[in-house]
Amino acid sequence: MEFQDVVRRRRMVRRFTDEPVSDESIQRIMRNAVRGPSAGFSQGQGFLVLRGEELVELREMFEWWGGEEAKTAPVVVIPFSAKSVYLERYSQSDKAWTSLGDEDRWPVPYWDIDTGMAALLILQTAVDEGLGAVFFGTDKETWPELRAAFGVPDAYVPIGMIAIGHPAEEGISEGASPLRRKRKSFDEVVHWGQWT
Repeated sequence: MEFQDVVRRRRMVRRFTDEPVSDESIQRIMRNAVRGPSAGFSQGQGFLVLRGEELVELREMFEWWGGEEAKTAPVVVIPFSAKSVYLERYSQSDKAWTSLGDEDRWPVPYWDIDTGMAALLILQTAVDEGLGAVFFGTDKETWPELRAAFGVPDAYVPIGMIAIGHPAEEGISEGASPLRRKRKSFDEVVHWGQWT
């Protein structure tokens, strides 16, 4: 599929068939995820891929922000960011930020931004594989339980979850925001030289 087609066709799919996702597709999706940008090549992301019994356990543990229909997806990927990996990397001599753990030097949390970029690569690769996917958030209060259930180190924070599967619907999901709101015009969001 051409890249422009992937971008145009990418949308949040909330309903899935019961058809399994091939191992080859999941491998391609995850290999692309780890190719995302990473400040200082810190590589402070981690990804938990859940299928089968582990996915059943996840479904039973948490309320899904993605909605009940998203629970039918045969694969869920949880992208995690690790701030400490970035802080440690930028304390190394080639970065010249000598104080370990100096979070104040970061104007925005690049650990979360880089992980978000990896999540977008997952969403785009799913489209390229002929699949659908939806990104949704999690409750912060559930993070300790999530880490404990799946052996995730405390340094890793889930930025959300991505349900992946074969789409069971064409077009925009019923009840989705794009049915209630129009996309802002190009000129409304892209500014050339001056904002106004």
